[in-house]
Amino acid sequence: MAASVWKRCVTAAVKVKCLSPSFSARRWLLSAAYTDTKVWEARENEPLNLALLANNMDRTYDRNLPVSSLTVSRFVDTISSQEEVNQAEYYLYKFRHSPNCWYLRDWTIHSWIRQCLKYGVREKALHTLKNKVQYGIFPDDFTFNLLIDSFIKDGDFKSACSVVEEVMLQEAFDLSSTQILSLYALASYLATRPQLTVSEERMLGASLLLCGMKQDNSVGLSAQLLGNALLGKVEMSKGIHALFKGMPLSWERGYLSRALAVMEGVAAASGDVKLSKDSLDYMNDLLQELSSSSDRESSGEESAGEEVKKENPVDEEDEAEQAKLPQYVSRFKELCSRLESEGKVDSASFLAAGTALAQQNMAAAEKPDLELYESNVPAWEAERKQLIQREKELREQAEQEKRKKLAAQAAAEQQGMRAEQ
Repeated sequence: MAASVWKRCVTAAVKVKCLSPSFSARRWLLSAAYTDTKVWEARENEPLNLALLANNMDRTYDRNLPVSSLTVSRFVDTISSQEEVNQAEYYLYKFRHSPNCWYLRDWTIHSWIRQCLKYGVREKALHTLKNKVQYGIFPDDFTFNLLIDSFIKDGDFKSACSVVEEVMLQEAFDLSSTQILSLYALASYLATRPQLTVSEERMLGASLLLCGMKQDNSVGLSAQLLGNALLGKVEMSKGIHALFKGMPLSWERGYLSRALAVMEGVAAASGDVKLSKDSLDYMNDLLQELSSSSDRESSGEESAGEEVKKENPVDEEDEAEQAKLPQYVSRFKELCSRLESEGKVDSASFLAAGTALAQQNMAAAEKPDLELYESNVPAWEAERKQLIQREKELREQAEQEKRKKLAAQAAAEQQGMRAEQ
């Protein structure tokens, strides 16, 4: 189904490229200034030996003592090869399962993602991100952007969308740059005509919806339509409980109804907002698929997913929502006619619209991000130096206590020898 709907996206994107002589394949992604490592690498580095750091952590863990966040940070910062990235992954895991797990520093997470990008092992960054509970990797928006952009530039839109899904789960669509990158990644992935599983429809739908809600324009509204449509499909087939579990989504039923509400809102809007034709075609195909499935069930035909449905039973309220499908189909057709008559349907594809949005707005969106990052790095450095100073003080204190203890033992031994004489 997705293949037939999204075929036009690729064609439209090619047309945009041909019609714009100034079109740059990379300019509407993050700029060189955004991805530049100079600010990060200008930090003061400690001359450390990775093998000694690893040995120190191993001995500390063997004694059932906690390793400090500063030690883990030093290890990640000292990485100089792919093999050492693998070692760092192990120690991130160990640290996450230690008493100090809450103290993994923001700059350590940022450094970890940068090191994975630097040494060509982005899959490690993505693995630890998708398994964030096991590794403690919860990046900030700027770091998310670097990883999304890296996958986009290499045309790996599926992995880019996997990162976007993590942004969605962390509800981190705060920066305009993150929203633009995410919408472009989602549109580009859909343009590859993927065959989606129910789980993928759920994740993709939530990402489109929550990211689209942050953009009050045609791209954002088309994303909301697609997101609600995909989530509505899952709701109709699996029930609402299978939809919102573990997701930052509303428990209220009626995602298809909310998709129709997006269409109605666009039709009633006075501004120059439109819905892309391919997003409407996508919802049309989706409704037809649901209707066909409903007809087969009504006629008593066995479906391939019957066993799955038994494992995820729907309740009476879910069945009541499913019964509204004919009304939704009828209302969709009415709204499509209204949108067409009012000139609210954009012939450009969702991907083409997302591309244009990135071209127009990315440069302006980058500026506040860079300003914040350039203030964050010195703040992180100041905090790191405080930890180094605190570590030094604690070592000196421990040495003093050790010397006092040894002196006390020596004095006690001397006193005992005198008493024997």
